[in-house]
Amino acid sequence: MHHSMQQRVDGLAALRARSLMATAEFYEMIGRPAPTRGPLFQAVAKGKAWHIIEIATGKTRGFCFSHRAAIRFADAVEAGATSKRGGLQ
Repeated sequence: MHHSMQQRVDGLAALRARSLMATAEFYEMIGRPAPTRGPLFQAVAKGKAWHIIEIATGKTRGFCFSHRAAIRFADAVEAGATSKRGGLQ
């Protein structure tokens, strides 16, 4: 990676870490627990298929024909999304 681009990435990572610490401090000051992250994907029955929907955008990411397979698929997509985001969210 180019040196200036690496500096930018490092700077943004530091800002993200600081914002997470500040958020935790604010919730600690008011005596409330910090909100937990909800699921990113949801399995929804549509006809004879189960669609795996991304909650934030409403887009279908895949579909399965059994509930068990749909839940497994949603869990796998959720794990993949969490690992790509670095597990920070």
